Amino acid sequence: MTDQKKDSDKPAASDNDVKAIERLRDANKRIVAELGKVIIGQTDVIDELMIAIFARGHCLLVGVPGLAKTLLVSTLSRALSLSFNRIQFTPDLMPSDITGTEILADDPESGERKFKFLRGPVFANIVLADEINRTPPKTQAALLEAMQEKKVSAGGESFTLEEPFFVLATQNPLEQEGTYPLPEAQLDRFLFNIIVDYPNRTEEIDMMKRISGDFESNLDTVMDRDEIIALQDTVRRIPVADHIFEYASTLVRATRPDDEEAPEFIREWLSYGAGPRASLYLITAGKARAALRGRLHMAIEDVQALAPAILRHRIILNFAARSEGMTSDDVIRKLLDTIPADENLYEAQAR
Repeated sequence: MTDQKKDSDKPAASDNDVKAIERLRDANKRIVAELGKVIIGQTDVIDELMIAIFARGHCLLVGVPGLAKTLLVSTLSRALSLSFNRIQFTPDLMPSDITGTEILADDPESGERKFKFLRGPVFANIVLADEINRTPPKTQAALLEAMQEKKVSAGGESFTLEEPFFVLATQNPLEQEGTYPLPEAQLDRFLFNIIVDYPNRTEEIDMMKRISGDFESNLDTVMDRDEIIALQDTVRRIPVADHIFEYASTLVRATRPDDEEAPEFIREWLSYGAGPRASLYLITAGKARAALRGRLHMAIEDVQALAPAILRHRIILNFAARSEGMTSDDVIRKLLDTIPADENLYEAQAR
């Protein structure tokens, strides 16, 4: 099948969608440039954050302290003209400290005393949940419920969280004493698990020069919330060819040790594989990745590029893998090398 034939099989995009994707590609370049005024390096992290925002997903960031995670998120919120709140998770944090609480207040009109709901820090467009594994499961669940339902319930009422709503949770991989690791079912609610690594030598030197000097950044607003929501809707409308669905499904099913399609090394190294949400996220995030690059169609390359961040917190290594020093990323890389990426093969399966 020729490329021309493949393109003719796809639904034609409207002129408005074509223009919207062009705006998104250009806006993405401007946002990265604005972030570069403050943040040095972290290009892959920024790219995955942008994908998550336009895929309407949440992110878990894992990295040691001092890598500018908070600065990155607050700077992103300024460039996008979105409200931002940071919640420092501690062992004594209560669910109401996140969602809000009811207080007894005087009604100025009737003079009666009534309960009034005071909104918590979760009522923001971008919420940074710093060190989410430092707080007990009950408090973690309050945030995770808001992430899933996009609303908060209190006093028999529901309060809807304003779109766009994006939660970025951080974890410190070094300090594990006194922590409450997120259960696998809770981890599954995060679109990406992003690894934040140390800067390279050049970046670290640039960082020292900038921060120790009198540098001041003046950020320009690139887009507002209404435009972000409209572009999120455009991303959802991007068509996906059947062979992309086939490849994403094959990749995710191959992570399950009990599945007949699983390679032998998966049976040897994994206790559990990824669930259906991983397949869904590979498609929704793949659409956003394609759009940010100015494309109105997904490619197998999008699925492959996003697989590590989507799968690394959804597969569980067994004792044999850990004893060999394997990591989740090692298994994912081997899986990507093992599963064929031949479009013709998946097109035949789709037919």
